[in-house]
Amino acid sequence: MTPFDVRILGTGIVSRAAALSLARIGLNVALQARPEGAPASTDVRTYALNPSSVQLLERLRAWTTLPEDARTAVLDMQVQGDAHASRIEFSAWRQAVPALAWIVDAGALENVLDAAAGFAPQVTLQAEPGPAPLTLVCEGKASLSRAQLGARFVRHAYGHTAVAARLVADRPHAGCARQWFRAPDILGLLPFDRPEAGCSYGLVWSLPQSEAQRWLAASPEEFEAGLMAATGGEAGQLRLAGERAAWPLALGHAEPVTGPGWALLGDAAHQVHPLAGQGLNLGLADVVALTEVLADREVWRALGDPALLRRYARRRALPTWAMARVTDGLWHLFAHENVGWRELRNHGLSLVNHLAPVKRWLASQALDV
Repeated sequence: MTPFDVRILGTGIVSRAAALSLARIGLNVALQARPEGAPASTDVRTYALNPSSVQLLERLRAWTTLPEDARTAVLDMQVQGDAHASRIEFSAWRQAVPALAWIVDAGALENVLDAAAGFAPQVTLQAEPGPAPLTLVCEGKASLSRAQLGARFVRHAYGHTAVAARLVADRPHAGCARQWFRAPDILGLLPFDRPEAGCSYGLVWSLPQSEAQRWLAASPEEFEAGLMAATGGEAGQLRLAGERAAWPLALGHAEPVTGPGWALLGDAAHQVHPLAGQGLNLGLADVVALTEVLADREVWRALGDPALLRRYARRRALPTWAMARVTDGLWHLFAHENVGWRELRNHGLSLVNHLAPVKRWLASQALDV
């Protein structure tokens, strides 16, 4: 008899959240440990978490453990098209919520969850977890275990690269997230409090691969000048505050996401464009759904029962499909450089900005996955 109910493969945020969540419903979990001597994460990325993800982290007692400057509330959001006058604006006040989202330091969140898993009595960190009746694969989009279990990953590359960095502005961000949708790039500035409280941003800049490589190789001064031109100075003068990182962008999904004794979660199951900032939210929603399915199972049903795990797959199928369609549709809409397409999308943004019910519905969709 194995002492574990579940083994979890992966060393990132979703794997740690899954371990802590399943331990809360009384399951004994074998969790893959970070490699011996691995340094604490110094990821330059920032994540935009919706209220549902924050609620999960609160239940796991990880949210309040985050340093104050590692989480910043988004109070307003401005999305601008190709033309200066075409924009749509969202407000937490108009949505009657404390924040539209929270911008979180990727490395800090990973470290907090890893520490919590190390103290959880029903979670055992192991270099090679297992065996257990149920295996959860949370290894990310490059998962090796996924193929070994018989699942294939259908991937469509965008031919774009995401460039991420930390920036400091010469004026306060006031909790406002800014995004520029245009051909051929999409640029997002996420309000943040590191390295300087009230004046920092997390940058996510989606660019054609050749352009991304050019900006990655550019000097800090050239990069900052490029940001100034791309943003029109709307966020003030931006200064690079560290290293730049990059990764290729794609749309992808696994087929299937469950099987006898196993399930895929997070980026191992699905990959979307970061333009809506929903990648991690989808993964944490996977954790919530699987935990609820396992907690509600019949007393006689085994944890690895294929019929039980298909319940999880069905619960997540529509939300992940819908988010993939939305992000992919937006990317294709704004990737066109044709004048007619440009005018259509710019008029569309301006129109939606004046339709309060539509704006409220769009914001509500982004607030939950």
